[in-house]
Amino acid sequence: MSDTTRLSVFKTYKLYVGGKFPRSESGRVYEVSDSKGNWLANAPLSSRKDARDAVVAARKAQGGWAGATAYLRGQILYRVAEMLEGRRDQFVREVADAEGLSKSKAAAQVDAAIDRWVWYAGWTDKIAQVTGGANPVAGPFFNLSTPEPTGVVTVLAPQESSFLGLVSVIAPVIATGNTAVVIASEKAPLPALSLGEVLATSDLPGGVVNILSGKAAEMGPHLAAHLDVNAIDLTGADADLARELEIAAAENLKRVLRPRTEDFAESPGTDRMTAFLETKTVWHPTGSLGASGSSY
Repeated sequence: MSDTTRLSVFKTYKLYVGGKFPRSESGRVYEVSDSKGNWLANAPLSSRKDARDAVVAARKAQGGWAGATAYLRGQILYRVAEMLEGRRDQFVREVADAEGLSKSKAAAQVDAAIDRWVWYAGWTDKIAQVTGGANPVAGPFFNLSTPEPTGVVTVLAPQESSFLGLVSVIAPVIATGNTAVVIASEKAPLPALSLGEVLATSDLPGGVVNILSGKAAEMGPHLAAHLDVNAIDLTGADADLARELEIAAAENLKRVLRPRTEDFAESPGTDRMTAFLETKTVWHPTGSLGASGSSY
């Protein structure tokens, strides 16, 4: 039997936009290294055109995703967790390389991320009960408040937490019917790009999540100023970039979630879901009430 050494088969990482895996339209890539400076892969260096394409895909998918039943959205999020469980070893390796963690610590991060998907899957058909309700009014009316998704949300993923933090900012956005354009961690984008491969095989409609790699400082201003983006999560932006994007977003009345100190290992609560929900209140007459009672 031959003792010939096999050639290395390096993985080509691609963007995830509209349910497909394009290279950057610019043809640019940049080197991704591990915590010790060892080369891991070349990742696409997304351009403003890639960002615009991602917004188009997110908008196209938004109506159908928002119109899906909460039960169906929960089933799809749970399917993501199932698929991640099957590729657990791959993500443990990628997270360990990305964050300089031991295999056991990386495994704990991946397990927590899988559990996070399950947690948000359970909330899809319950968040309306918490944030909506029937309001008492002085008159012959039903007055009902219900939450609705804001729309297309740009998410700047955390820079340091390449997978658990990433999941913690994507899952609540889509659980409530929004679609997302995600700018992955610049220095550790590989877990995010691999997540796109999982989402593509998890029944999630194309365009619901779009993942870009590259420089947030390059794409962020265009997305913050984009009139078809309804909200922006600045979690992964540094102070200077966050201020620049917040100013740009204010000019077109985007909803903004500002950066804050977070421990993504802690229980997330519901605030990331409610951050990108709008409340619709409907008045409906019950019939005129007089001395003789209701006309019904």
